[in-house]
Formats: sequence, structure tokens, C-alpha cells
Amino acid sequence: MEENEKQKMYRHSMSHVLAKAIKSLYPGVKVAIGPAIENGFYYDFDNLTISPEDFAKIEDKMREIINKNEDFKRIVVSKQEAQKLFADEPYKLELIRDLPANETITVYYTGEDFYDLCRGPHVENTKFLRGFSFKINRVSGAYWRGSEKNKMLTRIYVYGFLNKDDLKECLRLEEEAKERDHRKIGKDLGIFMMHDLIGKGLPIWLPNGFLLRRALSDYIMDKELSLGYQHVMTPSLGSINLYKTSGHWEHYQEDMFPAMERENETYVLRPMNCPHHMMIYKSFMHSYKDLPIRIAEIANDFRFEGSGNLCGIERTRAFTQNDAHIFCRPDQIKDEIQGVINLILDVYKDFGFKNYAFRLSLRDKKNTEKYFGNDELWEKSEAALREILKSSGANYYEAEGEAAFYGPKIDVQVKSAIGHEVTLSTVQLDYQLPERFELEYVDEHDNRVRPVVIHRAIFGSLDRFVAFLIEETKGNLPVWLNPLQVKILTVSEKNIDYARQIEAKLHLNKIRVSADISNESVGKKIRSAVLEKSPFILVLGDKEMAENSVAVRTRGSKDTVSMSYKDFEKQLLETINKKV
Repeated sequence: MEENEKQKMYRHSMSHVLAKAIKSLYPGVKVAIGPAIENGFYYDFDNLTISPEDFAKIEDKMREIINKNEDFKRIVVSKQEAQKLFADEPYKLELIRDLPANETITVYYTGEDFYDLCRGPHVENTKFLRGFSFKINRVSGAYWRGSEKNKMLTRIYVYGFLNKDDLKECLRLEEEAKERDHRKIGKDLGIFMMHDLIGKGLPIWLPNGFLLRRALSDYIMDKELSLGYQHVMTPSLGSINLYKTSGHWEHYQEDMFPAMERENETYVLRPMNCPHHMMIYKSFMHSYKDLPIRIAEIANDFRFEGSGNLCGIERTRAFTQNDAHIFCRPDQIKDEIQGVINLILDVYKDFGFKNYAFRLSLRDKKNTEKYFGNDELWEKSEAALREILKSSGANYYEAEGEAAFYGPKIDVQVKSAIGHEVTLSTVQLDYQLPERFELEYVDEHDNRVRPVVIHRAIFGSLDRFVAFLIEETKGNLPVWLNPLQVKILTVSEKNIDYARQIEAKLHLNKIRVSADISNESVGKKIRSAVLEKSPFILVLGDKEMAENSVAVRTRGSKDTVSMSYKDFEKQLLETINKKV
């Protein structure tokens, strides 16, 4: 058995041990499901309330069960026998009822007093689990079968590994993840806030956050302008008929906010911007000579994410996309998509991203009702993207079931500093929406023909991109992007006027600067400035004032270097221009 399969089997076996331990410790608990997952396993329970203070007790009970050398015994039962066996377990009964009539039903016993509905496989005896390293990670709520319409259950997550060193590394990464958590750092740096009175998943961007977003928006729009993109601004809602035409209402309705009716008209908050951009194209006549037409927007969108999926600004219900749509001729597809890939690589180089791969996201051929369009167009689109990736020499892999409902796409999967895989950029090839919106251009033979649309987002959503950057840098953002680039500290009241002069000069150079002229000690001011993660701290006293100089403390260093203001200004501007 391969190591991965063996570890999966051991984790699955441990989930049964966990369930048995919980049933033993907390009589009256009802069991649901307990699969093996990445880094461990979990199990869902009803009628269970526990806290981290209970974890040690549960782990001890699990070890006690393991040390009893109990057999895992597999038996095959009929549907009627299974229903009788689990008569007191409502969640198991529901699973049994939903099984096909000809399904082989298996039950696994752990010892004589615990059994579970399960396909297996499992270890033969709990004695084989003695060297298995595990630790309860956390407890959370989880809806039965992932539906908010169902009851909220208690889910216990457990880390589990065949090798104790792997568990240690996992726990180390967990601590690292806590230090990098964008929700904590974002709050500490005044980047964004959340409040239930405003609404779950609806972030408020604070002054520092707005400066950061503006810097990112200006950066990407300047790059787009240099590549021939035209920027637009479209409404954050639209007629329901717009989304019925695009297919979003039919295929994406569950992820949208409910429709709003006023004066016999129905509107919805938009989940994405392509329908608006289709209508911009459709409103004008186009010749084949006009194409490609590249329409871009920094646009606000809204999707109803389940509350269990919300995570700071990484996953929200209101977010901003760096979105664009390229309307082109079929013979332009390769060059246009290659141009988008080049732009992605250029941006990643500026940000220092190195650990990423391209994913060719295809439709699930076994579940085609999720998508619209015919097989011929899907195969044509998928083949075109595959050929472009191959010819570009990009490192890529394929994933079925990850396509958009209207077409295949190239997603860029970036590995974070703590090992998480995040989708940042995406490129989608679309023959479907031009059909649905009846888009046209006049070709060289004066025939009206359909353009092809390329959907692309380089940052994806600004919100997720900022979350990724915060966690990647621990809030130590590059100088050009940092909301506060320079912090000025005065030694005494006598230095305030000089500090204001330096501050004004920096403002003239469009440097984001703030001065602390309070009566606090220099040491306390420095400690406060360090927490703000400003790349440069300028300490100004009598000596600096007399020499028209500055004492510079660079982020990450405890030393100060004295230099003329002019030299500092030159160094700062060079650093910003280099995007470091």
C-alpha cells in the first residue's frame, strides 16, 4: 500500500476511535460522518458541546481505546438490518435511506460496543494505531451535509500523521499561520474592520486599507492602460433579465443575493461584471479591424457566501474584482491569452511570487447539466487553452469540474508561505456569452460573425489579493505599497517645525508619511512605529535639525543611520520605483 493510501486508512480508522471516545464520554451524542482529510480527520456530532479545555480528556480516551487492542470487524448487512442497527442514529438512518437499492452496505465494529456505517478500509486492530501521532486541532460548527437548511452540528478536527515529525511540522505551520493571520494583522494595522451590525462578510476598508487598495488599483490600471485596455465603470446591480440572458440566474442563482422588486421591475446585485461588459460591446458596431477590444474595470461585486465559508477579506460577500473582458477574433485568441499570461507573470515578478502553477480548469463531463453550451464548443475551448499552455511552456496541470459554467479557464494557483494554495489570477475562454448576447462584428467579407470573449482577472479580487499579501509578508508590505511609508518622530517640542518641513517635502513627492509629535519618550514612539510596520522611521532631534539631516531606522533593523535629507529622499524614491 502506498504511503498516502496507508495514511488515509489510518486517519479514517482514527475517526472511528474519536467517535467511540465521544460516545463513551458524552452519552446521548448522535454521530454523523467522519472522513479522513488533508492533515488529519474530523467527525460531526449532534447534541455535543465541548471546548478546548476538553481536548486532553478526549485524547486520553482515544489512547485508552487504542491500547485495548480492539479489532476493526467488517460485516455486510441488508438495508433493513442497517436501519434496525442504527435505529437510534438519525443521521445514519438518513444516509441509509439515500443509498441505492442495490448498494452493498457495510458496517465496521471497533471492539464489541461501537459500530459505524462505513465503506472502509480500516486497520485490522487498534494496536496498529499506537504509533500514530494525533492532536485535536479545533472544534467548530458545521451544517449537516453542508446545507444551511439543515441543523448545525459540532465538528471536531484532529491532526493526524503516521510520522511524529510530520505532526510537529504541521503544528509549527499552525503557529506560523496564526502569526500571519490577515484578520489579526489587518485589524492591528488599521486596514479593515468587520461588524455584525453592518453584516457578515461585508468589510469596511479603513484609511490605511483604502490607501493600500488605491496603490494596487493604480498599479494594475497603469499596466492595463499601457497594454491597450479601456477602463469603464458599471452599476453594481442590474435588471434580472440581464442575468437571465447571461445564464447567471439559471446557473448561479444560489450564489446570488435575492432579487429586489420596485415599480414592477426586478433587480439583483451583480455577482460578476461580464453581462455589463457584454452590453457595452453590443451597444456599438464593430469591424474586424477594431478587434481586439479590451474592456477593464475595478468593480464591486456581491455573492452570498455561506457564513461558514466567510474568512476575513479572503472570502466575503462584497468584494472588488480587477476584471477585464477581451473581445477578439478567433485568430487572435492565442496572442491575446498569451498576452494575459505575460501580464500575470510580469505582476508576479513585481510581487516576488515564485511558488505557483497554472491549472487548466475543465468541465465535469459526468455532470454536464451544471454548464451550458454544446460539447463541440466546450471541446474546442478546452483544446485551445491546452495548446496555449503547452506552447507557452507554462508549468500546468488539469482539473476536471473546476470550469466556470460558461467555459473552461486557466487558474493560477499560488502557494502561500504557510502552504495554502490560493487562486489569484484567472483567464477564461468563452464562446457562450457572445451567443447568448448575440454579439457581432463585421468581418473582411462584410459578414456579421460572433467574437470570442476572454475573461481575465490578474489580482482576482483585490480583497483576496490583499489578504494573501498580508499573510505572505506578515504585514511588512513592500515600500511602494505600504500605507505608511515613512514615520517621523520628534525628540522634543523644539523639533516639531523641522518635522513638519520634512513631512511637507515628502508629501510633495507623494510619499505616504505621518509624524508623531507627541510628548511621549523617543523609545515609546519607536516601539509604536515598529508596530505600525513603517518601512522607514525618521528620528529628528537638535542634531538633525542643525545639519538638515535625518536619522533613519529601516524596518527590521535596530540601528539608525544619519544622512542628509536629500540622500534619504533619493534612496526612498529609488526603492519605491524598484517596487521593493
